[in-house]
Amino acid sequence: MRTTTAMLALLLYAAPLTPALAQESTVPAADGAAPETGDVGTDTVLATVNGEAITLGHVIATRAALPEQYQALPDEILFEGILEQLIQQTLLEQAVGEISRATELRLENERRALIAGEKLDEVIADAVTEEALQKLYDETYANAEPETEYNASHILVETREEAEALIGKLNDGADFAELAREYSTGPSGPGGGALGWFSAGMMVKPFEEAVMALEPGTIGQEPVQTQFGWHVIRLNETRDKPVPPLAEVAEELVQKLQDNAVEAALARLLEAADVERADLTGIDPSLLRNDDLLK
Repeated sequence: MRTTTAMLALLLYAAPLTPALAQESTVPAADGAAPETGDVGTDTVLATVNGEAITLGHVIATRAALPEQYQALPDEILFEGILEQLIQQTLLEQAVGEISRATELRLENERRALIAGEKLDEVIADAVTEEALQKLYDETYANAEPETEYNASHILVETREEAEALIGKLNDGADFAELAREYSTGPSGPGGGALGWFSAGMMVKPFEEAVMALEPGTIGQEPVQTQFGWHVIRLNETRDKPVPPLAEVAEELVQKLQDNAVEAALARLLEAADVERADLTGIDPSLLRNDDLLK
């Protein structure tokens, strides 16, 4: 077991842990419920390294930051591996003595990011409720005006003259799909020029406008030029776009609720804060790449 634990500890060093958790042993963890077997909590000391305590809370916080592949390991192996890692890190930390300015700055940044992330989690948790999700769904989809979808086909050629000749053949009764397979240079050619269903904003503007001007079942009598070439267009049919069920768009709406909540929270904090920005006129932006300044 000891060999397995030592090997796991070395593997954990390579895992992308949150640096603040990997280097800062004083970050407090939230108290968890004590198991029935005894009075054990996050302050329970599991080891001391030259008098410095490593607690159950440190082990839990480290485990929480591990990648998914480590989370699946048996608890007894993971527990001892993490504890061994923390002991080794503490020894190395103590051996350093005074930390470098670069490490000091990184720790400040990581501490700031960790605490900010905790606040963002709080903001997001408050914003995403079943009521808020349903309200946004109703506003976005259920109560929205029906959107028209278009089903069209096209034949793409290089010149206007080619397109006009094809329109003439179609007016004489030629089959659109056959002409598309024979002449179209676009990727839809082998499929008879079929583009499937699309709605406003999904096609380049000249093509979209030409499609919307047609009646279902008709062919445009004027070729349409885009950056891809010249198009002969047929509008096959139209329909009202079906309203997606809430379950289908829930992920998208949750993300929107989260983004809106974070944006609003930051706006409120900025409005109430006293933020003074220095004049950056004399500071060369390329200095951010000068790592020698950290030495």
